[in-house]
Parts: sequence; C-alpha cells; structure tokens
Amino acid sequence: MYEPNVVGDWQEYDEHAGLRVRVHRLELAEPPRGRDDAAEGLTYFSLRVTVENRGSRHYGIHLEDGQVDVRIGPDGESAFLDWRNSQFIEGFDVYPLRRVTAVLYAAGPEASLSHVDVQVQLRVEEEWTGRRLWAGGIGVQEGTAGAQPGAARESLAQQVSVFLRDQAEEGTA
Repeated sequence: MYEPNVVGDWQEYDEHAGLRVRVHRLELAEPPRGRDDAAEGLTYFSLRVTVENRGSRHYGIHLEDGQVDVRIGPDGESAFLDWRNSQFIEGFDVYPLRRVTAVLYAAGPEASLSHVDVQVQLRVEEEWTGRRLWAGGIGVQEGTAGAQPGAARESLAQQVSVFLRDQAEEGTA
C-alpha cells in the first residue's frame, strides 16, 4: 500500500533524474499582506514546497494554482488557500545543485490543524509528474526533548499508516 510522506521528507521523481521535492515548515503564521476577509474566524498557517535539482541538467518548474491541495482535520476537509498571499513557482529553471521554494498561506479551524495533508503535483518541462502526498500537523514536533531522534516523526508515520490501513479495511467490509 502507498504510504504518504511525513512533512519534511524528500520525495524523488524517477522520471526526472535528480529532481526531488518536499513539503516542510508547516507552522502557524499570519500572511504578509493581511488576512483575506473569507478567512474570518479561521487560523492561518503556512507551508513551504521546495524543489531541489541534484541532477546534471536544468528543469523548468511550475507550481501554480490548483497544483497544491491542502486538507485538514480527520475528515480531510479543504483548507482555505490564500492565493493572494502565497508565492508560487511559475516557469522557473532550476539548475543543478539549486533549489526553488513556494510559500503557501492557508487557513482553517484551529481544532483541525493537528491533521494537515498536502498533495503536490509539479509540472516539469511541460509534463505533469505523479501526485505526492505529505501528512503532518501543527504542533507535531519532529524531535522532542528526552525522546529518541525521529521518534515523533516515526510515531506520526505509524499513525498515518494505521489510519490508512483501517480505512482500506472499512472499504472492503
């Protein structure tokens, strides 16, 4: 069964040698140009999508509206994406050993932010890549004091795996 990445993990693209992507820095943050009126009563957060080129040739990268889907809460409801405040990647050539990052601002009910799923589908050289999924949440720490390094990250990955397995079993019952 396919298991999602944990926020912070790199995911490599087999079809584009050396190209990899990750969702990271999921945190509470107010947007730089002010709140959107449609987000009244919601809590803002930000996340970053970074594309890195470890290959030997450059790639033209597009990450625009509609290529990132953010879902929150245990039921996977859509988060409000503030497109006006977000910074996308629109036709940027990423050369070897370089990175490019998109910064997105979204909002949702504060109680739902402990579960955040982010799905990304890049366009590379006018070709669509496969969708990739990252799971995380506001308040989930990758390293906690007194715990083994990566213990919280592994715990989150286990929780996501168990949840997906349970959902698959419910679907076949």
